[in-house]
Amino acid sequence: MKLMIMTDLEGVAGILNFEDWCTPGAMYYDKAKRLLTLEVNAAVDGFSEGGAEEILVVDGHGHGAMDPELLDERAQLMRGHAAPIWPWSLDGSYQGLAYVGQHAKAGTPYSHLTHTGSFACVDYAINGISVGEYGQLVLCAMELGVPTIFAAGEEAFAAEAEALTPGVVTVGVKRGLLPDGLEDLDSEAYSRAKLSAVNLAPARSRALIREGARNAIGKLKADPSSFRYPDMKPPYVRTASYRKRGDTPGFSTRDEHPDSIIGLMNMSQTRVA
Repeated sequence: MKLMIMTDLEGVAGILNFEDWCTPGAMYYDKAKRLLTLEVNAAVDGFSEGGAEEILVVDGHGHGAMDPELLDERAQLMRGHAAPIWPWSLDGSYQGLAYVGQHAKAGTPYSHLTHTGSFACVDYAINGISVGEYGQLVLCAMELGVPTIFAAGEEAFAAEAEALTPGVVTVGVKRGLLPDGLEDLDSEAYSRAKLSAVNLAPARSRALIREGARNAIGKLKADPSSFRYPDMKPPYVRTASYRKRGDTPGFSTRDEHPDSIIGLMNMSQTRVA
């Protein structure tokens, strides 16, 4: 069985803010990479116990966040963009897609380090369905016929994943403490507005991820049809809105593709206002 694990950093237990934890040269960046890699290893362990034979881990954090030396030897690591970027080299040869370390989409109440692509995004939608970074790839997986089976990250993200992809097995490792409704903030202010959270102990998060991954692959073997996607028909329309960022005022975009979500995701965004 062949699986892909997409990773991010902000949804990992113990990651406290962006400035100190999520960028190269930051005070705790090396520790953050270790925390993510060990959560990924827990997922690899659970999937392998369940029978996965080939696991590709994709480093999905913008600056990179995996520590290759710590990665479980049963997995392979992809760093850098594929060409084209979407769907990050995922294809129909995979039996499942999984997520580790993911944060919720922009605008989500009681989430932590919330954003979609960047802190400038207010909302991003495909055919009227608001999606975050999770939704962008899982809708590509839907087009390829690959089920999304597992999603680990903050609790608000787990709820987002369950709503968009019913049946997915989720694990929440931290809980944001602040509401949202912050559309009027610029990107710099928004990046500092969602910094409060209660985190599980990293060892506890790894135990839950290991168990969840094992359960997800067992569920995939027993009933693949239990993993579902939204009913979405072409043409596919992408709309997005963005905050003021520095001297750049806020703006909106709209793009349309006649028959492919993957094609849509690989299109440059077209400003409309």
